Amino acid sequence: MSTLIAQIPVIETERLRLRAPKLADLEALTAFFASPRSEMVGGPLSALEAHRKLLTPFGAWSLRGHGMWHVANKDTDAYLGTTGVSFGPGWHEEELGWSVTEEAEGKGIAFEAAHAARGYAACNLSLNGMISYIDPANTRSAALARRLGATLEREDIFLDKPVHVYRHPKEDL
Repeated sequence: MSTLIAQIPVIETERLRLRAPKLADLEALTAFFASPRSEMVGGPLSALEAHRKLLTPFGAWSLRGHGMWHVANKDTDAYLGTTGVSFGPGWHEEELGWSVTEEAEGKGIAFEAAHAARGYAACNLSLNGMISYIDPANTRSAALARRLGATLEREDIFLDKPVHVYRHPKEDL
């Protein structure tokens, strides 16, 4: 096992495994970023840019001690999406983010994954009560944030675009 993969913790839920990216995820990741559904997370992207997205979590975990996990089916290890903590230029504070493939949508996958990531961040990274930047047009993501217990804190500009900033509740530690 490479040192970089060892730095990314594995979280298991009832149905999911949050884990480091694998080369086997590239085809599904490329298809996700080629689709219009990736618009809310920086897409659509070319195959080369999707490949870079596959590599990005390793740098984030190495340099920041947190980052995004790939969400996989616990039984098949099939890629279903991403969740975790983001922070970069233009961020006001660490953000809890998520996205899922079309096949995973509507099955509670994003909720289960984001809830697990948020709990890990609170307990292990001292990131309790994070925010999520959500495009005002992304009603499904806003509904998920509310289902996770987050509340609309403010409207803001994030990376030159209007966003709604949702504040997640603090976890009981």
